[in-house]
Amino acid sequence: MTDRLVRVFVNAAGVDVPSGSTALDAVRAYDAGAASDVEGGRRLITDSRGLPLDASAAMSAGSIIRLVAKRDRAPADDSAE
Repeated sequence: MTDRLVRVFVNAAGVDVPSGSTALDAVRAYDAGAASDVEGGRRLITDSRGLPLDASAAMSAGSIIRLVAKRDRAPADDSAE
């Protein structure tokens, strides 16, 4: 990483992180507790469209990410067939 900071947006809040930071680094700069939730599998990081984003994804200036609660889905019930 370099000393240059880039502005990224986590849940609409701007945070400055070093160039080359990951999505998890950006979440940690936004809220350390939220980063712990991501690491513990209780939250997911998504891109601006709501698509899942890997925590190790590199951030660039203007990146927009959102945090969502992880919801486990029950297995599909095939007995209705």
